[in-house]
Formats: sequence, C-alpha cells, structure tokens
Amino acid sequence: MTPEMPSPTPEVSTSAPPPIAPTVSSPPPVRRPWRYRRNELIAIVVAVFVIWVAGNLALHFGQIHHDHLDYVYNIDQQFPPDRPAPPGEILATTLAAIMDHELHTGFGWRPNDFYLWGPKVMADNNADRQIGIIMAMRETVRVFKDHLTKVSSNEYDPNLVIADTDLRNDAERWILPAPETKYQDGIDHLRAYVKGLHSTPPTSRELNIRAVELVRLIQAWTDLLGDAHANLYRTTKDDGSPVRSWDCDHYFYRAQGYAHVMYYSMMAIKREYASVLKDDEVLNTLFNDTIDALGQASVMKPLIVLNGGPNSIFANHRHNLDAYINEARQKMYSIREELQRSPL
Repeated sequence: MTPEMPSPTPEVSTSAPPPIAPTVSSPPPVRRPWRYRRNELIAIVVAVFVIWVAGNLALHFGQIHHDHLDYVYNIDQQFPPDRPAPPGEILATTLAAIMDHELHTGFGWRPNDFYLWGPKVMADNNADRQIGIIMAMRETVRVFKDHLTKVSSNEYDPNLVIADTDLRNDAERWILPAPETKYQDGIDHLRAYVKGLHSTPPTSRELNIRAVELVRLIQAWTDLLGDAHANLYRTTKDDGSPVRSWDCDHYFYRAQGYAHVMYYSMMAIKREYASVLKDDEVLNTLFNDTIDALGQASVMKPLIVLNGGPNSIFANHRHNLDAYINEARQKMYSIREELQRSPL
C-alpha cells in the first residue's frame, strides 16, 4: 500500500489587510432663507401681472384701431361723388367691406374662437361687438333683398337671397358649417351682385330709389336701436338676476356693433338716395345728425366699462353710449316721418 502523504499546510498571510477608506458624510442641504423664496414668488406674481396688463393694453389699443373701417374702406374714395354708380352698388360694396373687415383683420371672427376669447369670458369685447355686427348685417341685407331691390310681385335677386341665407349661420358655431365659411360666401355673393349690376344687360336687380322702400330699412334699424337702448338701461337679466358690473360690457359692445353697421350703411344710403335728399334740407340735416351720432357710438372704447350709479363718482359707460344710441334712434323716427310725407 502506498502511504498517505500529509496534506500541505496552507500558508498564513502575514501581511496587514488593506486600509478601509473612512466614510465621508455629505453636508446637509443648505436651505435658503424664506425671504429669498418669498422674493422669487413676488417676482413671478409681478411678472404675470405685467404681462396681463400689457396684453390687455394691446387688446385695447388694437380694438380702437380695428373699430375704424375707414382706415381700409372710405366710401368717398371708393365712389367719388362725380362718378356715377349703378343703384345698389355702394350699399352692397359697403356691406361686403364691413364683413370682410371682421373676418380678415385683427383676430378674425371671435365669437366661435378659443373659449377664453368667446362672448362670455375674458377678452370678449370684440366677440360681443361682432355679435351685434352680424345681427345688424342680417337685418340690413334682409331689407335690401325684400324691399330695396324688390317691388310687389317681382322676383328676388338670387345673389342677395344667398347672401341673406349665409349671414344667418350661427355666429358661435365652430364647424359644420363654420360661420367664417358661410359669411365669406355671403361676401362673395354681395360682390357678385355688384358685378351683375355692371354686366350687359344687368343680371342684378338695382336699388329702388323710392322713399317708401327706404322707410322699411329705417324701421328695421330703429327696432335694433330700441333693443340696444333697453339693454343699456336694464338692471335685471331675463332670469331675474341682477346685471352685475362684469355683465355690462356684453350689452355695451353688442350695441356698439349695431351702431358700427348702421354708421357705414347710412353713409352708403345717403349716397344711394342723393337724388331724393338733395332738395330736402330737413332730410339732409337729419341724415347728417344721425350719421354723426352713430359714428360717435361706433368708436367709444373705454379701458374698462364701468357701471357707476346716478350719484357715483365713477362713469356709467352704458348710459354714455346710450346717449348717442338714443339720439340716432330719435333722429331716425324723424327721418321716417319725413320719408312718409315724401312724394317719391
């Protein structure tokens, strides 16, 4: 047998173990004093406030510029008094220019836009004004179609029929169909009406230069101004709740939209009916006074629409606007009476 060999004895290391690195604890986070965080918060609040004020001032002055259609459309320049125009051309061109201005300048059509720009919250002034504009446009085009270009059993002008229908699309609808699309189609048909006046033979029906038809338009406008007057003086809403200070601008700018359409349309009507008015000093004076009152009403733009009481040190801008609205309305009553006495 082979004798077992003893197992080798393991060598024992006599070297010292490697040194262990000492644990270094990280210093505790330095907490800034509250006064520094408070200053940052104040700076953020101030910056937001400055941006808000700057935005509102930009909207305010932008609206002032937008309210002046005569910056882009001037009746006397477009239709010089010494250049004859077919009856109906000046009024139709003016109505098309009013709607084109609302669709394609500034921020475009606002009542159906982003919620915060709608006719009930925040930057809503022009949205409310455009609601008034489209309501006055509908009535003016309706009378243009039904009375100013039609007598008794005559057929309607087809372009005015389509324009009237287009302008009755819901102003606050977003799509299906979008009001911008329908209103643009209405503008196109008003311009097609003008083009038809210049064709040979004319394919559009000319304006009837008779006082009896013009009375219908004046009546429609006085009805709208009566609505504006009632809203500018109302103290309770339809549901019985009181009119609050933040509600006043809705009534203010909607009435201003009425005045805007009537101001430019009445200047056009004065040119269209020049043959009726030229020898009537009373009617000429009444037209000029009405146009002046509507012009003042159409461009009033307070920074904030205030609702001061009768004894308050603050203004009541609704009542200030109503002074011009009611002046125009009373003058229109007188115009209607004069026209009814006219032999034409």
